Amino acid sequence: MNHTDHVNLLRRSVVPGGVWADFGSGSGAFTLALAELLGPGGEIYSVDKDRGALREQERAMQARFSQTTVHYLSADFTQPLKLPPLDGLVLANALHFQKYAAQGRVIQLLKSYLRPGGRLILIEYNVDQGNLWVPHPLSYQSWEKLARECGFVQTQLLATVPSRFLREIYAAASW
Repeated sequence: MNHTDHVNLLRRSVVPGGVWADFGSGSGAFTLALAELLGPGGEIYSVDKDRGALREQERAMQARFSQTTVHYLSADFTQPLKLPPLDGLVLANALHFQKYAAQGRVIQLLKSYLRPGGRLILIEYNVDQGNLWVPHPLSYQSWEKLARECGFVQTQLLATVPSRFLREIYAAASW
């Protein structure tokens, strides 16, 4: 996937401005996509345990979207963080590293950062059986069920992209 694919996965649920977070942001593919969609008035909290990936992301952000405010947090997103109320958050290819039994707890924690009416965008492989590299993926149908169990009132499939790795990747927004 490239930057355009990342932007297109988010496009239907991100509007200019607002305060967002990208959890498990890695080198920033979706942080950069958020920056493009939010524009200069947006503010992003980019959270990842890998400080090197955050530094790489910061360089890319300065080169492409220097007017977007980004806060880089080296932290484990599965643990409580001090964040302002968020308009939205992105969790891209990060939930599948959490065991199925822990995914609901993680989603509840992330949901607690959202202001009323906020949305969580999940980007995930559309399968329920993983492998060594993607141990605990959630199909869209499984995500709808988990989102409902975690108190989200609406979930919508935003987009899909074919994947050579595990069939396809989807983006879904839950409010």
